[in-house]
Amino acid sequence: MATKPTSEVLLERARIGQFVSVGVVGAGIETVLVAVLTGLMGVGPLAAKAVGAEASISTMFVVNDRWTFADEGAAGLIACVRRWLKSHAVRIVGLSVAFSVLYVLTSVVSYSVQLAGFELWPTIANCIGIGIGMSINYVAESLFTWEVVGDTNV
Repeated sequence: MATKPTSEVLLERARIGQFVSVGVVGAGIETVLVAVLTGLMGVGPLAAKAVGAEASISTMFVVNDRWTFADEGAAGLIACVRRWLKSHAVRIVGLSVAFSVLYVLTSVVSYSVQLAGFELWPTIANCIGIGIGMSINYVAESLFTWEVVGDTNV
């Protein structure tokens, strides 16, 4: 059986749309946690990012496993745990990019955005990092976590 070229598999609009939709949910979870932890609880931006990222990554994994990549990967608890571990390993790259962007924009760049006395810049900087990391995550998750290339028949 022939398989689609990698580029064709990765550029499937429906899957990209699903992945981005799940990413928006994950970004929302992370952004709310970063905003609450930094703005209301006085937690530093990097610590808040770590908490938000873990909540987001685990939520996105479950939704992607059940929806975006529902037809990919082996069934069963062991296979699911392996994918969850792979997903975490893959997302370290995207997360490293997002952390780096957050660090640069909050520690190197001197900028402030306030609304009603609430400092929004860490939240905005976090969203910028999430956006940059998302495309890295899509490719890596597709190829490594769910191994979509080679499984899609023409």
